[in-house]
Amino acid sequence: MSKRAFSLDALRGYAIITMILSGTVASGPLPGWMYHAQIGPRSNFAFDPTIFGITWVDLVFPFFLFAMGAAFPFSLGSKLEKGVSKWNLTGDSILRGIRLTFFAIFIQHMYPWVTSSPQDMRSWLLAILAFILMFPMFMQIPVNMKGWLRKVIELSAYGIGIVLLLTISYANNRTFNLFYSNIIILVLANMAIFGSLIYLFTKENKWARISILPFIMAVFLGSSTEGSWIKEVMDFSPVPWMYKFYYLKYLFIIIPGSIAGDFLKEWLGSRTDIPRKQTEINRTPFILLLAIGIIVFNLYGLYMRYLVFNLIGTIILLTILYQLLKIEGNNAAYWRRLFTVGAYLLMLGLFFEAYEGGIRKDHSTYSYYFVTSGLAFMAMLLFSILCDIYCWKKLVLPLEKAGQNPMIAYVAPQLVVMPLLHITGLADYLSLLNQNAWLGFARGVIVTTLSVLIAIGFTQIRWFWRT
Repeated sequence: MSKRAFSLDALRGYAIITMILSGTVASGPLPGWMYHAQIGPRSNFAFDPTIFGITWVDLVFPFFLFAMGAAFPFSLGSKLEKGVSKWNLTGDSILRGIRLTFFAIFIQHMYPWVTSSPQDMRSWLLAILAFILMFPMFMQIPVNMKGWLRKVIELSAYGIGIVLLLTISYANNRTFNLFYSNIIILVLANMAIFGSLIYLFTKENKWARISILPFIMAVFLGSSTEGSWIKEVMDFSPVPWMYKFYYLKYLFIIIPGSIAGDFLKEWLGSRTDIPRKQTEINRTPFILLLAIGIIVFNLYGLYMRYLVFNLIGTIILLTILYQLLKIEGNNAAYWRRLFTVGAYLLMLGLFFEAYEGGIRKDHSTYSYYFVTSGLAFMAMLLFSILCDIYCWKKLVLPLEKAGQNPMIAYVAPQLVVMPLLHITGLADYLSLLNQNAWLGFARGVIVTTLSVLIAIGFTQIRWFWRT
């Protein structure tokens, strides 16, 4: 039986695909829940932090962070079990964070609208060149060669990339700036370092891992006191273009994710080919529907601000799901673990909802961390059923394949798809879909599909970008 965590690949793939889609949907008269809650029709598409609630778009980034944390037991835990020292893995984690930081800076400077305004042939070709250049940076070239030669090629690619950053001209009198980076990737870089280090030194003690979070919370709560040492901790950064304590708030999602990863790894290690019991078979469809229902119900209730209705309804749905999960079997035992932690975090987030005015992504609230983490546990449960029990390959295989190559999928829209469409003249036909928001949504689906197909294609030939 396969021990690969296909459900985790699918969750990561869902997150990256919806991340691309949410970034390519045109602004216009679509329903408000098609955008970030704080940037939509209710605010005339201008950021308004006084608007509370979340939409499916606001789940994209936390789900990706959650999947990143869930991968730690597989990437780091497996190496520890093979005898690799914690200190070697510490160095690897720091190096990974540095490489991700470079990635964040490099792609941000290579986007076509950054290098030229209006965009022209030069900007499109530069974007494609940047995409090609990142293969020797982040991929182990599938050719037999000596280790030193492989390293020379990798370093040469970085060298060419740095020369490009420092020498090309940018639009609107912009110059190269270390502080100008992709914030999503920069947060991932910080989580790659701090999340990994926390996991490495708490691998055998989940409670120790969780116990770090109140100290992170204490710094955030205490930093409002001017002149305090807590304020100094909050503001200190030896490399402010790479690290800010503020980014560590996402440990509230990464650390729960790592616990879900522990559950998943332990379950995969204990799975057998023993047929499932009839009770489990009968209840699985309802468990799946309830896991989906809890996510959708909370998005609706929190977005519409039906807070009491949402709280009572969530309690009812969780109670029903809890009863359905009271069955014997290895699968159900794993699902119960996901449910228990997820339900706790979701309820904690709902009780925190009124704090800081209400749940919102920006500026993110504690309710947002806990609610989205709880919903991510439910997503893990439903993807476990879809991928590992029902094996609905036509539905989940694209998610799994895209989830195995998220870096390529993330940059493909702006560094490959749109430049190629402009160079070939096909972008003119695509622009016909900018007439209204619904056609603009169709445009986003087309760009997203092409981007995902590129990522899947490279996954199929086993060309992976890794940091």
